[in-house]
Amino acid sequence: MKISPLLFTSAMIGLVFPACHDAAPPVTKVAAPAPVPVTVGKVQNVAWDQTVSVVGTLYPKDEATLAAEVEGAVEKTFVEFGERVKNEQELATIDSDSYQAQLQEKKGNLARAEANLANAKQNLVRSMRLADTGAVSDSDLDTAKAMVAQFEAEVAASKGTASVASLNMERAHVKAPFDGAVASRIVGRGDFVKIGSPLFTVVNDRILKFIFQVPERFGSQVKKELDVSFSVDNYPGEIFKGKVFLISPVVSTATRSFNVGALVANEDLRLKASTFARGSLTLQRGVNTPVVPLDAVVNYAGLSKVFVIEKGQAHSRTVKVGRIQQGKQEVLEGLKEGEVVVLTGQGKLVEGASVAIPAEKETAKTASNNP
Repeated sequence: MKISPLLFTSAMIGLVFPACHDAAPPVTKVAAPAPVPVTVGKVQNVAWDQTVSVVGTLYPKDEATLAAEVEGAVEKTFVEFGERVKNEQELATIDSDSYQAQLQEKKGNLARAEANLANAKQNLVRSMRLADTGAVSDSDLDTAKAMVAQFEAEVAASKGTASVASLNMERAHVKAPFDGAVASRIVGRGDFVKIGSPLFTVVNDRILKFIFQVPERFGSQVKKELDVSFSVDNYPGEIFKGKVFLISPVVSTATRSFNVGALVANEDLRLKASTFARGSLTLQRGVNTPVVPLDAVVNYAGLSKVFVIEKGQAHSRTVKVGRIQQGKQEVLEGLKEGEVVVLTGQGKLVEGASVAIPAEKETAKTASNNP
């Protein structure tokens, strides 16, 4: 069948014009979100002391468990726990009458030996004079010399036993090894003790040792005479001070820390030994430290974050924070001096959001954050 050219042209026109009537409507532009109003502050460097937080225990500088140096029954005790004692003050006596008697016996033996020696020396002198005249034989002279030697040995032995008896007599009187206080009395009158039996515990609590651990990464910075400050629970809000005097040469493999000891004066006896204490060790004075206003840091899912303003947009950044002082937060990692951070309005911000910063508020807020 043959189609007319005119009919074909008409059909094509009919197909084209309906297509023009079905064209898609124009795209409507979506308005950009309005900038989020925020207030801001700047990261600043301030002179803060570099410190490390520490916890530990207060120990007496000197502590001694006095043990019996002689055997026998405890005759008397002169002090109780808690009492102050002086160096060489008598604390107890142990069977002193028996040791006094032994001392007298040994002194008597020594006196007898010395008398025998003196007599033997006189005999020797006489024998030597008579030997010059031939009135004494050589054997008699040798006997006289032997008697002198024998009694000299007896004198030496008697002196030794008398010295031991005298020492035991002294040891029967138990004395304080230094100025301090009695922490515990272990025995009482009538107790029988052997050599080595514990009697008293005495401590010097006018000077205390604050022993604490420091992480090994600070090993090269810890030196003697560094300042330590700390507080204890029974004096809330009060700060006590000391200075480093002991540094362990060994790092614990369990804690990756090493022990440090600071001497603490306790002349007023307010602090007690074995008290738990917490504080800080000052490693360096006046170190430039980046800080931001406390409001700039928000915590989310265990992370500390801030919003940093760059080219009018807010960008979330994870930071590592440290100490808080006077409304400022130390930033150990993640920020540098001069960067602008958001202080209020973080709850409405998302990554890359545009922000609106009221000029007068920004100026006032930044000025108020200046140290």
